Amino acid sequence: MDRCKTPGAVAEPLYTDVMSALVEQCSTGQRAQLPKMTGGRYGLSSKQFTPAMVKAAFDNAVSDSPISQFTVGINDDVSLTSLAIDSQYTLEPANTVRAIIYGWGSDGTVGASKSTIKIIGGLDGKFVQGYYDYDSKKAGSRTVSHLRFGDQPIEAPWMIESASFIGINQFNFLTKFDCLQHAEQGAKVLLNSPYDAEHVWQHLPQIVQQQLITKQLSLYVLNAMQVAAETNMGRRINTIMQTGFFMLTDILPQQDAITQIKHSIEVAYARKGQAVIEMNWNAVDQAVSAMEQVMIPETATSLISMKETITQAESSFLQNVTKEVMAMRGDLIPVSQVPCDGTFPSGTTRFDKHRQAVSVPVWNPELCIQCGNCSFICPHATIRSKIYTKDALAEAPEGFKYTDVIARGFPDTAYTIQVYAEDCMGCTLCVDACPAHSATDSSRKALQMVPAAEQWHQQAPNVEFFESLPQLPINQVDYSTVKGVQFLPPLFQFPASCAGCGETAVLKVISQLFGERLMIANATGCSSIYGGNMPTTPWTSGENGYGPAWSNSLFEDNAEFGLGYRISVDHQQQVARRLLMELADIIGPKFTQEVLNAKQTTEQECRDQRQRIDKVRQYVKGNPKAAALNSVIDAMVKRSIWIVGGDGWAYDIGSGGLDHALGTSRNINILVMDTEVYSNTGGQASKATPYAATAKFAAGGKQTFRKELGLQAISYGNVYVAQICLNANPQQALQALREAEAYDGPSLILSYSPCIAHGFDMTKARKQAKNAVYSGHWPLYRYNPSLKDHGVNPFTLDSLRPTITKAEFMKAENRFSHLYKINPEHAEAMFTQAQTIALKKWSVFEEMAQNNAESFIPELNTIQL
Repeated sequence: MDRCKTPGAVAEPLYTDVMSALVEQCSTGQRAQLPKMTGGRYGLSSKQFTPAMVKAAFDNAVSDSPISQFTVGINDDVSLTSLAIDSQYTLEPANTVRAIIYGWGSDGTVGASKSTIKIIGGLDGKFVQGYYDYDSKKAGSRTVSHLRFGDQPIEAPWMIESASFIGINQFNFLTKFDCLQHAEQGAKVLLNSPYDAEHVWQHLPQIVQQQLITKQLSLYVLNAMQVAAETNMGRRINTIMQTGFFMLTDILPQQDAITQIKHSIEVAYARKGQAVIEMNWNAVDQAVSAMEQVMIPETATSLISMKETITQAESSFLQNVTKEVMAMRGDLIPVSQVPCDGTFPSGTTRFDKHRQAVSVPVWNPELCIQCGNCSFICPHATIRSKIYTKDALAEAPEGFKYTDVIARGFPDTAYTIQVYAEDCMGCTLCVDACPAHSATDSSRKALQMVPAAEQWHQQAPNVEFFESLPQLPINQVDYSTVKGVQFLPPLFQFPASCAGCGETAVLKVISQLFGERLMIANATGCSSIYGGNMPTTPWTSGENGYGPAWSNSLFEDNAEFGLGYRISVDHQQQVARRLLMELADIIGPKFTQEVLNAKQTTEQECRDQRQRIDKVRQYVKGNPKAAALNSVIDAMVKRSIWIVGGDGWAYDIGSGGLDHALGTSRNINILVMDTEVYSNTGGQASKATPYAATAKFAAGGKQTFRKELGLQAISYGNVYVAQICLNANPQQALQALREAEAYDGPSLILSYSPCIAHGFDMTKARKQAKNAVYSGHWPLYRYNPSLKDHGVNPFTLDSLRPTITKAEFMKAENRFSHLYKINPEHAEAMFTQAQTIALKKWSVFEEMAQNNAESFIPELNTIQL
């Protein structure tokens, strides 16, 4: 059997090797005849290989009519080679504790499970095994931990199929997945529930109630979110649920278990300080008393069913593939349902409905000043604005909020901010960005955070109605202001990034500004994970069906990959121009010139050009050259090409390619989402990591200065360069993005992106981002070479001289403050040096801002030879 597929071959490699050896023996007389031989495939696409599958392979071998080239564990309904599997057959050792624990990505469940493995595995006479099933999304995906514990060595290289313990760390999993399918008869179930033991039964889905009764399961509830809130743990419930696991499995005496858990906490969080350790200790103590057993009735009484986000109205692919993967049934999808070319639909994160937030914002129309800050700053596109005529409200659901438009020139027009509560991550950045508050109570804002559970149901019909409202025509939108951009629909929505992510808001804004003609080359990293993961993707299309074209390249060659976009589009445009001229008599000379010379400086003008192209297709229909023209004519619509990635790519591994792309003078836009560390791979230091920051490979504080990539690019003279921070200055960020895209040449945008790897509460991301600017750590500037043609200084310094010390910024982040814990004297010296560096760099930028146009390298004028 082989764990591979060899298209076009007679059989898989191991089968052909063995068969060749046997045939050779027969041909040389060493063997009288060939033995009965079968072979097959197993484990493709990371599918597991269970004892039942092994049994199926042997049963097939001894059958009267065996399948010689079979597949096992794969439902191959195309070649019909799948073996039937006895789902009841198992070799699970009865004397082991077998636990399956369901959690959310980034909620700490996997970390707690690994900690449990270490605790028990460190005890004499105990044997452990752990396997973790999860995707690579940054947050919002489900994780499944398979843990085995026993007094004998464990040899079970397959996922648990019959569990004695089930942990469900998110209550809403009960309506999304079948969490109890692998629970054995009489197993114990621990549920993180907002309801106590007396009231939880009525909130369980009917299928869950029936499973609890039929399998005679013991159900325990623990309000981990409440314990976390009371102990200032935020959303981290891992140690709380871990405590519940030890209390129910009886692997260790209760007091011994608590002692071991607290010791592991002390080791794991030593770097975060004693305060964090004691918070976790307190949470452990409260978890013990907060757990309750639920009395199971004799009959199921619930009317609650499993939540179906993908309905019968959607495409068959979404129903038969995407829906099944989302429900953790992806391994059961038959081969016939998988598209031959691997094409998956876009815009599918709208079906996720994670319901992950503890609290979500609620809009107060009476206090709102309609500034648009909230929707602009939102990293997940879960808060949006529309203006529309009031007659559209005739069919509005009860409770749908709106108010009159404040701006002049919009009579009888209403304004609504809609929160997508089920998709919201609860990061609170929108509330922090909201400047509108009550005149009598400054703590009462136009946006206020409230418990999420009640909003999930209330806002669902409002969201559906909001999406039915017409979009404001793009020729009426002011693209130059944050207030105007709020009315542009995002074509990047609900990414599976961390709550409060500093990267995604910039991508969302780019999709709003240029989305219908956007082409993105995405380096591997956080942005490729939340941007192009399975089974759902955040990149989507607008009402007219047009949207971004996205592809992920290798880590090291993304700049060259994106440059290839530009070269390809330019070549297609050249071919299209030639064919248009050849067909001018058919199209019409005047109209041909309109297509060839169309002005495309605004999005409306680009849409007008697309309409012209549709007409051209009609004019040339039936012409022998029509097919050739149709294959390239779309390139006549101005493309907005963006090369996107993080600092690990741009400053380190892909820096040579990035420099090459900038040096070509081609019209490309490069966006570097700078977290100053390799965020996607665990926090390793990059050349963007600042002096004195701790990271992997810089445990004692980075000893070298960060690379000033912006200054390097400015030295070319003809590269547009901007350093932005959307959280600190949204308007400057918007202006830089629009200027970069409008510039007919290479551009480089360096975007400061607060990250969980920095080690601070991400609800304070805006404050920390502002302090990065105020301290001089991240000066905001724009270098626009086109201004030199008008005798104007191309360099604009958009931030003021530092108003706070660098230490004030640094001490609020663990990546810097950790130095004080391990070596206070060394930290003080490095912080002093960091302050000197910041001021010296600032003086360089300040001098550049005071120069005249002649002080900078002139643009190169092409000389025709």
